[in-house]
Amino acid sequence: MRYGKIIGTGNTATVYEWEEDKVLKLFYHGYPIEDVEKEFYNARSMEGLNFEVPKTYEIISYEKRMGIVYDRVEGESLLNWVIRIRDVQGCAVYMAKLHKAIAQNRITNVQNYKAFLKHNILKVPSANLKEQEVALKKIKKLRDGDTLCHGDFHPGNILISNEHTMVIDFMNVCHGDFLYDVARTVFLVEYTPVSAKVGDKKKLLRLKKTLTDLYLMQMNVTRESVQDYLSIIISARAGECPNE
Repeated sequence: MRYGKIIGTGNTATVYEWEEDKVLKLFYHGYPIEDVEKEFYNARSMEGLNFEVPKTYEIISYEKRMGIVYDRVEGESLLNWVIRIRDVQGCAVYMAKLHKAIAQNRITNVQNYKAFLKHNILKVPSANLKEQEVALKKIKKLRDGDTLCHGDFHPGNILISNEHTMVIDFMNVCHGDFLYDVARTVFLVEYTPVSAKVGDKKKLLRLKKTLTDLYLMQMNVTRESVQDYLSIIISARAGECPNE
């Protein structure tokens, strides 16, 4: 069969209508098969926990591209919602409520967050051995844990419909300390770059900062408590997304 209309696009894949009540997340040409398999495994690991996720069906090959078939979930992204509604406080409340539900789960059959950070530190193109050694020592000092960490928890990966929210995108799921996942969200919401094409860049940067502050308040977490995690996340990002 052929896929239908585009439902969404991201950095790694395009999501299309597929069969009845399903979607096909079709990864771009050249995307590593092992990463597709990793996301499939992670998504399957999320099923049956105490928060709702789209059901995962199979990996397929389509027009020389790899894809994953998921249940279709109705709704819009929380990112589009907050832009449309302009309720930043409400967005923070939705984010925190869902993130707290995710963090109640304990899991060990997914990668350790420290392994994820180490992998990306070692990929940083401009780093010298001394810089890597310092960063790796910082990672070692961070707390261990078995809390489920989504790894990419931000409004663009949250769907909302009739005041009900659901998280998607499971590529960077890991286990570790709860504060790591909060720090990762702080980074993704506040620190990721704004496109030069955005009209009022200063206004958007203020919105990102405000949303982060409100989210942290709802999570009952201070910026100081996530600073050690945030600093190493920033360093590792250069290896994770070198062209960002």
